[in-house]
Amino acid sequence: ISKSFSEWFGLGLTLIDSLDTMWIMGLKEEFAEARSWVEKELSFDKNVDVNLFETTIRILGGLLSCYHLTGDQLFLDKAKDLGSRMMPAFKTPSKIPFSDVNIGKGTAHPPRWTSDSTVAEVTSIQLEFRELSHLTQDPQYQVWTANHHRNIRKVLPGKYDGLVPMFINTNSGQFSHKGVFTLGARADSYYEYLLKQWIQGGKTEDELLEDYLQAVEGVKKHLVRQTGPGRLTFIGELSQNRFNPKMDHLVCFLPGTLALGAHSGLPPDHMDLAQQLMETCHQMYRQMETGLSPEIAHFNVQGSEALIAVLQPADRHNLLRPETVESLFYMYRFTKEAKYRDWGWDILQSFNAFTKVPGGGYTSISNVRDPANPGPRDKMESFFLGETLKYLYLLFSDDEELLSLDKYVFNTEAHPLPIWPSPPK
Repeated sequence: ISKSFSEWFGLGLTLIDSLDTMWIMGLKEEFAEARSWVEKELSFDKNVDVNLFETTIRILGGLLSCYHLTGDQLFLDKAKDLGSRMMPAFKTPSKIPFSDVNIGKGTAHPPRWTSDSTVAEVTSIQLEFRELSHLTQDPQYQVWTANHHRNIRKVLPGKYDGLVPMFINTNSGQFSHKGVFTLGARADSYYEYLLKQWIQGGKTEDELLEDYLQAVEGVKKHLVRQTGPGRLTFIGELSQNRFNPKMDHLVCFLPGTLALGAHSGLPPDHMDLAQQLMETCHQMYRQMETGLSPEIAHFNVQGSEALIAVLQPADRHNLLRPETVESLFYMYRFTKEAKYRDWGWDILQSFNAFTKVPGGGYTSISNVRDPANPGPRDKMESFFLGETLKYLYLLFSDDEELLSLDKYVFNTEAHPLPIWPSPPK
């Protein structure tokens, strides 16, 4: 709205996050302009604290994807420089990485307010660092991340039927804030990366598959519920054995992940659950007056209809998130059912109606229940260009070979990385 910008790390985040989107969409001029900026302006030699997870998935992932799509050495050189500067984050007593690293000084630390890192953040960086080792033949990146996955596996007392708590202490290496289990913020991509690392590595690493299958069973046992007579299946949260019928929009990544697992030979009932949850994520959009999902939905488990009640004013915003259209892309690719495209088209129309800014760009909004005054926030997150629009484009593309899911695995920021060839038996 203000036609300005905000800086997070000062590393051209939106530009790098959307590089591969531009390439895939054939926006040659825009891509060339962005590449020129990466070549001439992008420097990681800066006294700046960056978040390890966000920088890995958005910038390192974006650079690695661009290298694979274009074959341009520039992107790999930048990725190597960044990857090596983030290594100090792993130098902790427990080998569980710190959440923040100063890429200029080579120092790292936990967030200011705690010595904990969130589980999603420390377990959703492996695809990228493994790929960096694969490309550079330098094992250090993969060694660190593999060690640290083993350390997570060791902390079994905090696990619950494959589900993990949201926080882990970087000093002790133990889970903290035990007894709280969610597939939403702070835990979501732990589960996604178990499956995707297994696929990336040519389906050879059994411990990753075991952990993923165990987690899906834990989800089905403890977190899956249905609403009243209308019967929407949803994923709730568990806190000290108390169930809360609350589901973050972030959880809408799960139908796509379950479908990808089923496509990769995992049990067919994973696909059944994916289809049920996809319907629910669709309803999270359809039942709102703007046709856009709230950040958090609360489900009516007792009522006479399958209603989604958005109770708290603080939960009504929409940040242009990608998870539902991401899952629609997977569901359409694997089933060819036209309804998934239709639902994606409806979402795109709602984005255009309520979040598009005259003269360019889109904005997050504060209230999905008020079409007359949705409360634009004057902010477009980098993932809207990096993920949301890319997944919509892929959903509507008829080219099955455009980023084939048998050749690429997408990181949690929608950056495609190649699936490695399986080693000879």
